[in-house]
Amino acid sequence: MTTKTSLASVAAAVVGIQVGSAIVATRFVIDQTQPGSLALLRYSIGAICLLPPLLASVRIPFAKKDLLPLSLLGITQFGIVVAFLNYALQFMPSARAALIFASVPLQAMVIAALLGHERLTFAKSLGVLITIIGIGFVLGERVFDKGISQGWIGEIAVFASALGAGACSVLYRPYLIRYPTLQISSLAMFAAVIFLAFLAASEGFFNSLPHFNLGGWFAVFFIGISSGIGYYLWLWALNNTSPTKVTIFLALSPITAVGLGALLLGEPITVTLLVGIMCVILGLAAAHLADFPKRRGLGGQGDG
Repeated sequence: MTTKTSLASVAAAVVGIQVGSAIVATRFVIDQTQPGSLALLRYSIGAICLLPPLLASVRIPFAKKDLLPLSLLGITQFGIVVAFLNYALQFMPSARAALIFASVPLQAMVIAALLGHERLTFAKSLGVLITIIGIGFVLGERVFDKGISQGWIGEIAVFASALGAGACSVLYRPYLIRYPTLQISSLAMFAAVIFLAFLAASEGFFNSLPHFNLGGWFAVFFIGISSGIGYYLWLWALNNTSPTKVTIFLALSPITAVGLGALLLGEPITVTLLVGIMCVILGLAAAHLADFPKRRGLGGQGDG
């Protein structure tokens, strides 16, 4: 494993923890606003955080043919994916949402394989399969949950969000070879902010000032700042190792969400939830570590 591949794994792990933290913070503040409005605030703050380092960095002019695809990827990643996730968090605990969102590696692995970007190894397939089994435990628990009257709407929204995130994780890779990570991050996020402004306007966001209590504002700024930093790390990791290896670290998000959800929101920790988390931990180990000796024996070459 090369130094860059190792650092990419660390960056992906940080993002996995950040995603879990942001999901809990979103669950904390979502009843004070609307899904699109919160997403707009989140990525407006994130885009502002990226602006100073972008202006200080060396930039490569975008080819005209790449502007639209990169903008659409940003709109999907930050607009559609996050709006679906925010919507789902109105109906379900943050830990359950984070665990279902951890299915992103399955989406990324299948899409990457179909496009010929990545080879399906036994270790990767086994790791993602174990992760999905863990999610199945939580969905099985949902069958017996009588306290939610919205049916499966939250679960469906999270799965749709995960599908979009998995697709973007694969489709960004060709552009990351041609342009600096920070430059792509900024363009994608600014494109998403424009899209989200229209979505937030439909929710009445611009009719009056946002009404958050002090804790709500703290949550909004935490989500926004961590998202700007986390997205840069996410793309940097994608540029230095395979999409499946990066996205599998989203398995850390439900672990983070369980702890913070219980501590800050009083969300219950059930046996099935713990079993599901154990499965995603095993899936992480299987997909990322099982073939490490083989890679080292090949001279330290990674997947990317």
